[in-house]
Amino acid sequence: MVFDLLAPAVTLAAETRLPFALEIFERTASTPRVQQVVQLSLAPAFLLSGIGAVMNVIMSRMIWISQRIENIEEKMEGQRTAKQAREVGWLMRRRKLMQGAIMFSTAAAVMISAVIMLLFISAYITSQIGTVIAALWVLTMALLVTGLGFFLFETRLAAIGAQEAKD
Repeated sequence: MVFDLLAPAVTLAAETRLPFALEIFERTASTPRVQQVVQLSLAPAFLLSGIGAVMNVIMSRMIWISQRIENIEEKMEGQRTAKQAREVGWLMRRRKLMQGAIMFSTAAAVMISAVIMLLFISAYITSQIGTVIAALWVLTMALLVTGLGFFLFETRLAAIGAQEAKD
């Protein structure tokens, strides 16, 4: 219906070749093509929500670690026990691992968002960018696996606990 209303303008645009926006509008008017692109973007969108859920868990742990470090550091040097001094070093290592997990997971979320964006763009351009989309998908997986690796190492460190130095 909208296209019927704009048909005179599109015809005029085709004759004069002025407005690029009307040409894009004509190419994007296909509802089945839009539906196909939406279907193609569902898998990356579900991956994005999964990354968000994992990042929620990572951030909860990061907040707990940071608060524990602050609580221990608020105590004066003389009032800290040897166990608390060991625990600060252990918590610092855990925090560094969590920062890596957050950084790589966030980068994965950005990359999968770029994949979704490029899927929509690819529906309306004549250039073939499937290789770029596939490369970004692989990059997303590499970033996500790296972030999950940092998370795995942090959970292993948490399970071991702050240990005394061996004599």
